[in-house]
Amino acid sequence: MSKVLVTGGLGFIGSHTAVELMARGHEVVLVDNLTNTRAEVLDGIEAISGTRPVWENVDLASQPACAALMAKHSNIDGIIHFAAHKAVGESVAKPLDYYQNNLGSLMNLLEFVRTEPKCAFIFSSSCTVYGQADDLPIREEAPIKPAESPYGNTKQIGEEILQDCAKAYGFKVIALRYFNPVGGHPSAKIGELPNGVPQNLVPFITQSAAGQRGALKVFGNDYDTRDGTCVRDYIHVVDVAKAHILAMERLVAGKVEEPVEVYNLGTGTGSTVVEVLTAFTKATGIDIKWEYAARRPGDVVAAYADTKKALEGLGWRAELSLEQSMADAWRWQETLGQSV
Repeated sequence: MSKVLVTGGLGFIGSHTAVELMARGHEVVLVDNLTNTRAEVLDGIEAISGTRPVWENVDLASQPACAALMAKHSNIDGIIHFAAHKAVGESVAKPLDYYQNNLGSLMNLLEFVRTEPKCAFIFSSSCTVYGQADDLPIREEAPIKPAESPYGNTKQIGEEILQDCAKAYGFKVIALRYFNPVGGHPSAKIGELPNGVPQNLVPFITQSAAGQRGALKVFGNDYDTRDGTCVRDYIHVVDVAKAHILAMERLVAGKVEEPVEVYNLGTGTGSTVVEVLTAFTKATGIDIKWEYAARRPGDVVAAYADTKKALEGLGWRAELSLEQSMADAWRWQETLGQSV
């Protein structure tokens, strides 16, 4: 059993990862300042796991606060770092907020790791680092394109910081580049909790189905794809969470071969926006009102993962279907409706 610090541990992916860690017998300490979630998520984690993990309400971008946290929990075996601002549009409007928070929190945590090089570190990265890739599916060796947003740039710079620090200070890191995590826990006790208008497709679909939004806008119908709409790789959040446990166990076991190992997390299959809408209807029986709108600036045409490296290095592959993701996302939305 390892003791793992999960930053952003009350967020969408963080909460699901905490549940999977606890199911494997690991001790979990959650860190979250509730910037983009609610304290009630802790109740959901406890309801699923039967144990209420320690939660620290700390702003990791504050160096003194982060240092005090790490002094309190210096006996940890690993850190899974999710905590970050993540809205692309907001990052364009508030770039300094994103650089200060996303990079500041990372560097503050690495101040601890460089003094404890045996502490395993997993970084929450993103497929945004690839931009519009030249070849599909996207392999980890694909060129890193100029970022389309400050948010994407924080992920690129974050990976560069990790490369430099791991080599200089002798610790090991795994960076996981997610494609599009969706769904929710099958218990419907935890799921995605976007603040305000959702920036991502699936919570907008579920909120539209619940009558909270008007007709969904599909941005662009003239792309060079099967039906003219953008293609993305939608992966169930539980599959994403399980990959983190395998990555942490690989690090703790000392099996990492490079200073920074990078893995894609996706299904290996791209789905168009229209196909996602169809999958939702098939899974739930609910028809969504939607309409085409003009293309959205900055959207890449298509992105889906080559997942061979994750299978070989982590022994991981996505197991849950798009329809399962839609069904679980809808059950979570129904739970939210009942709790309002």
